[in-house]
Amino acid sequence: MSTTSTTTRAEYCVIACADAWRDNGEVLASPMGLIPSIGARLAKRTFSPDLLLTDGEARLVGLDGETEGWLPYRQHLAMVTGGRRHVMMGASQLDRFGNQNISCIGDWRRPARQLLGVRGAPVNTLNNPVSYWVPRHSTRVFVEKVDMISGVGYDSAAAAGPSATRYHHLPRVVSDLGVFDFATADHAMRLASVHPGVTVEEVRQATGFPLVLPDEVPRTREPSEAELRLIREVIDPDGLREREVPTV
Repeated sequence: MSTTSTTTRAEYCVIACADAWRDNGEVLASPMGLIPSIGARLAKRTFSPDLLLTDGEARLVGLDGETEGWLPYRQHLAMVTGGRRHVMMGASQLDRFGNQNISCIGDWRRPARQLLGVRGAPVNTLNNPVSYWVPRHSTRVFVEKVDMISGVGYDSAAAAGPSATRYHHLPRVVSDLGVFDFATADHAMRLASVHPGVTVEEVRQATGFPLVLPDEVPRTREPSEAELRLIREVIDPDGLREREVPTV
């Protein structure tokens, strides 16, 4: 049976998130959100077996979620500042150079909406690889300029100088429409692939800034039968992924 006809949009998103941790070695995978968490567990079960998984607090966990070790806060910080962590965060806003906003919408002095706050985004983005997950791709999220910089983008890091750029790295952005990276001369966001069933024009219309487009935009890769089995029967047998990204 062909995976092309049976794979759901949510499962393509899982695959795209999992590939963010491909060949990362022994680093702490810190996925924020359901589909990134499924992706991290899939990566560890398949092509990145050395990943360390965390419960998001103070424990290292195994593939079944059982505690395998204690992760003291000081050790967690050591891994962050040493670049031995790859976090996949969410974003209320993202711009073309990867600046992320999770703090507020509107003028900071009188915001229309108060969000999470900056939290650990500056430290994350300046010290270890940071990817992003956006479950609903729209011009409200992908904006020309973020209202406040929480996570540092490529242009902001460059303006701050060598101390900011030394360990700064944004490997990829995954949304419900496609996969994006910053593999361009000026680190402007590039459309790396579209999920099957999505057109390039749909992505362009849902993005509030001009994307860099390759001559041919590939489709997000197909999962193997083994990967689909792991997603459906082992990691997420209740199908919670379909609630985050419903089949269209």
